[in-house]
Amino acid sequence: MRRIGFIAIVLAWLAPPAPAAALDWPTRPVRIIVPVGPGGGTDVFARLLGEELYKRLGQPFVVENRPGGSFNIGARACAESTPDGYTLCITPGEPIVWNQFLFKNLPFKPETDFAPIANLFFNTAALVANSSLNVRTIPDLIALAKARPGTLSYATFSMPLMHFMEKLKARHGIDIVRVPFRSGNEAVNALVSGSTPIALLGLANMLPQLRGGMITGIALNANVRSPLFPGLPTLTEAVGEDYPPGWFGLFAPGGTPKPIIAKVAAEVARITSEPGFRQRNYIDRAIEPAVTTPEDFAGLIAGWRKMAETLVREAGVQPQ
Repeated sequence: MRRIGFIAIVLAWLAPPAPAAALDWPTRPVRIIVPVGPGGGTDVFARLLGEELYKRLGQPFVVENRPGGSFNIGARACAESTPDGYTLCITPGEPIVWNQFLFKNLPFKPETDFAPIANLFFNTAALVANSSLNVRTIPDLIALAKARPGTLSYATFSMPLMHFMEKLKARHGIDIVRVPFRSGNEAVNALVSGSTPIALLGLANMLPQLRGGMITGIALNANVRSPLFPGLPTLTEAVGEDYPPGWFGLFAPGGTPKPIIAKVAAEVARITSEPGFRQRNYIDRAIEPAVTTPEDFAGLIAGWRKMAETLVREAGVQPQ
């Protein structure tokens, strides 16, 4: 027993103190994994945030795109990385709270393999259609789908909004097929070309196309109307149903030292509260600021897991 105690004391003495690790960090480049392809709203935001972190912390923050697999490929890459502060990831809620109810097997454990740092933003999304469809309201969309059965398709990355569309289809007996995409940029290209003429995507992905008249807004998935498009009703106004807007959060691999988590969280809070950054990268891009402490973010995630389990069960979705 004395020998075991002596070894424990030596190991504790040899281990570097966590606060020192946080003071020294970062001493080399940090990668930010995003589970979508380049060009979409999440990818752009990650790069903008990385630039600001570089200015403050003196090391590059390099975005690494890992798209595909319903965000599971990127999430797995994050979860399996060394928890030393040199890998961060920005991900939507799907791999953190939804996919455990949608897949029989995940290559990571959502509850333990990720350390929450900050909820970066709520993603105001819009139901839109290619303008050639001449659809301006949800009743218009329903009527078109009935007139053209089996010919329409839609894109979304949001499980709640997929739930909304599948419920709308079942309620009105219409057939609009969901098409998966690797990034918001790809989905918008398909939307504009007309190959997938309906979408429920983040407004940040579609601002030029909406302003240019290539696509038509139908309704917003948001708590209030957007100041950029005040004429667009919310889903609550349009159909009397409320779907919470999706969020995108900053994480580290589970087990990353808490002082490093706290340091990143503090820097992100400073960056996102700066008026110029907030105007350019939140308000002008139609996303809602939501930066919280790691503890508050963990609480939000726990609440969303309960909601996710309920919605998936109500939708009758069977794990794949």
